Formats: sequence, C-alpha cells, structure tokens
Amino acid sequence: MRASKLALGLLFALGAAGCATTDQPVAQRPGATGDVVAERQRLMKLHGALWKDVQDKAKAGNIEGVAVSAEAMALSAQRIPGVFPQGSLTEKSKAKPEVWQKFPEFEAAAKNFETESVKLRDAANTKNAVATQAVIKDFGRNACGTCHTPFRVPPPRQG
Repeated sequence: MRASKLALGLLFALGAAGCATTDQPVAQRPGATGDVVAERQRLMKLHGALWKDVQDKAKAGNIEGVAVSAEAMALSAQRIPGVFPQGSLTEKSKAKPEVWQKFPEFEAAAKNFETESVKLRDAANTKNAVATQAVIKDFGRNACGTCHTPFRVPPPRQG
C-alpha cells in the first residue's frame, strides 16, 4: 500500500511540475528553482526512486503496481533533454561534455529510456509476472545504461 501511495504521489508531482516537454525554458517552468543542474539532479533522483519502487513492487509480487511506476518513468523521461540546455555543465554536474557534443545521441538515449519504460509498463499491464521480470532484468542496462555510460561521470568506486 505504501509503495502505491509513493507512486501516486510521484505521478502527481510529475503532473504538477509539467512532465511533458516544452519550449519554455527550465527556469520558467512551474516549480523550477532557476538552477538547471539542481532541476536535472532532482529529475534523476525521481527516476532512481521510481526504479527502486519498481524493484520493490516486483519483489512483492505487485506486478500491476509496477505499471504505475513505469508510466511515471516514461512521462518524466520526456523532460530529460530540456534539463540539459547548452552551457549548463558546471562543477556540481555529473554530466560529461559529450552530452552537448553529441546532443542528438543524448536525445536518442533519453527517448530510449522512455521507450523501455513504456515496454515495462506494457509488460506489467499484462499482469504476467514472468514477462515483467524479463523486462526488469535488463532494464538497467537497456534503459539507464544507454545514457549513463556515455554521458554521465561514473560515481566514485566504494571499497
């Protein structure tokens, strides 16, 4: 029940923040702080929370609940290119310069994240746990990795 409330809250937050892409500058969007790096970090943390929610729901056997979180990821994925405007590489950003050097490829990676999220949502909507688990198994590599590997500075190694 708690995970479903989290997913519904996240969907509401996405709607309030304007989850669709727009020509409006990031700093002028509702709820924006004017700090584009903080905006994109918040968006990526949202994706991380949604992915954890997907994993928790799958472990609990709540396949229908996976669809809600996957839908939220698909909707928020549309915002990714908009929070990476030219010239927004700063010291606190984990983005590589390749984001802007290869922006069409970066946009394709963001679109891929959306596509994979839709694939996960659709699998979960069938209520077929095996099919859903098969998408979940490769989601990190097929969805997140296509952007994080070429366009994000890897986190420091622990241990």
